[in-house]
Amino acid sequence: MYSADSVLIGKYYLYDRQPITYEDLSPQLISALIAIEDERFYEHSGIDYASLGRVGVKTILMQDKSSGGGSTITQQLAKNLYPREKSGTLHLVATKFKEMIIAKRLEKLYSKEEIIMLYLNTVSFGDNTFGIESAALKFFNKGAKDLKLEESAVLVGMLKATYGYNPRVFPENSVKRRNLVIRAMEKNEYLETKVADSLVLTPLKLDYRDYDHNDGIAPYFREEVRKQLLNWTEEQKGKGQEYNIYTSGLKIYTTLDYKMQLLAEEAMQEHMQNLQNSFEKSYGQNAPWKANKKLIAKIIQRSDAYRKLKTAGLNESQIMDSLGVRKQMTLTNWKGDTTLLASSIDSILHYAKFLNTGSLSLDPSNGAVKTWIGGINFKNFKYDHISQSKRQVGSAFKPIVYTAALESGIDPCNYFSAQEVEYENMEGWSPSNSGNKDEAYLNYSMEEALSNSVNTVAVKVLEQTGIPNVLSQAKKMGITSNLPQTPSLALGTAEIKINELAGAFSSYLNNGKPVTPFLIQHINNERDSTLITFKPEISEEPAFSDENSQIMIQMMKATVNSGTAARLRSTYGLKNEIAGKTGTTQNNKDAWFVALTPKLLNITWVGLDNHEIGFKSTSLGQGANAALPIFALWTQKLNADKSFDYITKARFKAPSSSVLAKLDCDPVKRDGFFKRLFKNPNKKKTKDFKAKN
Repeated sequence: MYSADSVLIGKYYLYDRQPITYEDLSPQLISALIAIEDERFYEHSGIDYASLGRVGVKTILMQDKSSGGGSTITQQLAKNLYPREKSGTLHLVATKFKEMIIAKRLEKLYSKEEIIMLYLNTVSFGDNTFGIESAALKFFNKGAKDLKLEESAVLVGMLKATYGYNPRVFPENSVKRRNLVIRAMEKNEYLETKVADSLVLTPLKLDYRDYDHNDGIAPYFREEVRKQLLNWTEEQKGKGQEYNIYTSGLKIYTTLDYKMQLLAEEAMQEHMQNLQNSFEKSYGQNAPWKANKKLIAKIIQRSDAYRKLKTAGLNESQIMDSLGVRKQMTLTNWKGDTTLLASSIDSILHYAKFLNTGSLSLDPSNGAVKTWIGGINFKNFKYDHISQSKRQVGSAFKPIVYTAALESGIDPCNYFSAQEVEYENMEGWSPSNSGNKDEAYLNYSMEEALSNSVNTVAVKVLEQTGIPNVLSQAKKMGITSNLPQTPSLALGTAEIKINELAGAFSSYLNNGKPVTPFLIQHINNERDSTLITFKPEISEEPAFSDENSQIMIQMMKATVNSGTAARLRSTYGLKNEIAGKTGTTQNNKDAWFVALTPKLLNITWVGLDNHEIGFKSTSLGQGANAALPIFALWTQKLNADKSFDYITKARFKAPSSSVLAKLDCDPVKRDGFFKRLFKNPNKKKTKDFKAKN
């Protein structure tokens, strides 16, 4: 699997093998192999008769069952092609003769160059890695043809004992073996002594890339691609085409930007580690996962370990006894892995306290996904918070409400009172703000209300617009989730996936046309011929007018410049063109930040997987504090890299004069003296919520 910038980001395999041609092998790699494994390779026809006596003594008299010491490269190839199945001295001798016969035949069928190629494509390098190309990529992050001589010597040296000479596990052993290979090259006149003397002093430098699906860059993205590939292969079966993502040699070219993803993951890790520390400190010993017995019981009963034992027929007492057994286990935290004596219950509660995240970036012009962070750690948290998780979106939904209002003809300079209202026909429901009592006297323009996320105004905008119009607007923008048909819709009680919300917000940056996020550009076969190209899915019809699109961008720019997301400017010093919207749900359980830039859209969520646990305070758990910093830190990193200037220095289209005129009004109007005189700021206004059809 490759990123959009042609970097190998992952593999799907039963065995990690990537065949290459002889031309892809560097001459010094071949020289190193021949010097240490078969110095008379070009002189014999499959069997080195000069070594047979020594091999016989080792095998029969000394009971050494290894194939080393006398087997030619061709014989080792025979062993790779026809693995040994039985042990025992007599069988080993018979197998040796069989391998000799096969080696002779191979020499007649193939040239020396083809034998070298076949051998290096089939030999094991440990770590479930087969073939020199896969080994070069894993240990040095480069193709076999680009290996330096000392790197070639390291890999060739591993062939004698793939574990004992593994440079990752035993670097000192690896260096000793590497130097032995270099000296063998010197002995066989592939190297001058001066060069060999210099190379043996070279320090070992690995660039290890583990393509295990749990590790490496963008694991959640790779898993989502895998799911989509499986669906595609099933579709091809119906067309008479058989493809297997593990064995067919398919090459998957994705939309992911490798460097951008790397920086996004760095930003996420930096922020989430600090936020986790603050989160745990805020609760102290009274943390719900420590002190709330009812919640602890629920957490345990929802765990996979508990459910497996329940399915096995154990009763409650037996289950708890089993889960309470202490044993050596490894627990992961932000400082690394810790091995200790603990029970399964300890493990369950340990992971229950972790804040998690989902962060998605895409090109709003076509939906191409550029970064995808489905969680904090794929190894321990497989649940993808982009494609699987539906969470309440809080105030991040308000732009959709305001867009519907504009589309229904409401002027952006209309003023709405911030006074709290108790809606009698909604069971006394009364949305509130986090502001002071003076807000009861204030009337906000739509821009000011949105930028400061005034809840009472959002509900009044919804009431005047009509719930059906807002639902219709959301649908036009690509929202397919079921939305509540109640006034609380204005405050984001709807549960929506990140990728769905991203598609909707892309419309503000794409001439009103929402897009569907996509991950795969095209799939090629093993010969690199294209099998299918995936086209962007872009709505044919705009969800709103160009003028209203400009108005909404201006409103959301105000959120960043002077509203709830102003810390992007004040704290993080960002001068980029950014529009945005923060979101925080009830009891601080979900924190959101939607960031819109001219060339990139990012949506970030932070919260806990357990919906019953939220942040202890709004100051800690609000979108501006919990989610926004991931985008801010990431943008700082993008700004520092000139290769991203096309994104970071891009500008929004200048708003038209008519748009500027429509927004040209005071942000807030205060009630007049007599109105204030007869208004009690401590008393809520009561009325019915008027449902508009």
